[in-house]
Amino acid sequence: MTISLRRTAAVAATAAISAALTACGGGTSTSGAGGQARMGASAAPSVPASGSPSAAASGPSQSSPGSSPSASPLAGAPGKAPTMAPGPGGLTPVFERAKQHSDKTVALTFDADMTSDQGPRAANGEHFDNPQLISTLRTLKVPSTIFMTGRWAEEYPDQAKSIGTDANFEIANHSYSHHAFKAPCYGLPTLDEAAARADVDRAFDAFRKAGAVNTVPYFRFPGGCYDDQALRAISTAKVTAVQWDVVSGDAFAKDPDAVAEQVLSGVKPGSVVVMHCTRSAAPVTEEAIRKIVPELKKRGYRFVKVSELIGK
Repeated sequence: MTISLRRTAAVAATAAISAALTACGGGTSTSGAGGQARMGASAAPSVPASGSPSAAASGPSQSSPGSSPSASPLAGAPGKAPTMAPGPGGLTPVFERAKQHSDKTVALTFDADMTSDQGPRAANGEHFDNPQLISTLRTLKVPSTIFMTGRWAEEYPDQAKSIGTDANFEIANHSYSHHAFKAPCYGLPTLDEAAARADVDRAFDAFRKAGAVNTVPYFRFPGGCYDDQALRAISTAKVTAVQWDVVSGDAFAKDPDAVAEQVLSGVKPGSVVVMHCTRSAAPVTEEAIRKIVPELKKRGYRFVKVSELIGK
């Protein structure tokens, strides 16, 4: 009986994780002013977010006229990428697709998911990274945005640094813990308002510790779940929340052709595609990319990072 109960609990836990990862490529949740923040905010100059509460209080440092122009940016601190103006009441703005739809650009984004409690699974050999995918993106010269959890950066600091110091990529924030910022959210544990804001800071801090430099003030909600309360909770982080308009369906997919077809059938000028950079949870993504990229190039598309779409 005890064994049966343990198996049932394990199945339930696996199902919750599966649903959450699938949700990263699923629907979004908005309401009220949050919907206005998503639809109505215009592009604005970046206000860098903080990697720590103390940095938030003091504000970003500025170079003085006599300072060395060769000084490198602070690792892990979001760079001066374009952001959107806050929504009504100062809510965090939400970006889904470029407003300029005539330019055949598309942003491929990859969620590097790892929840805060998955360390034992990694220690037992489960791969939450996908170095071959990153290698293929480099070979194909596809600029990409990686939405990374802080826990992933801690588990794979060398890879986080390699990605975060490569001009081909930009690292955006996917929370530290991959817990939910709104309930319910596919069985994920839910953070309260204070914990949610701290979770964003903790992820940026993990990028800093890993040595990543090319970080941007963008945030993707775990599971894609958010509401006005979630947008308000992270408003002081000065980030733009980034969702998507094309679901790849790569989470737990077995057929790379089906993933490629789903992306190719959904892409429009200015699209944001959501995929994953996690071998155990999205094993066919790299193979699908080798089909998606040449075909979109044939159709006249140019690959860009999210920062370029937001900056239009």
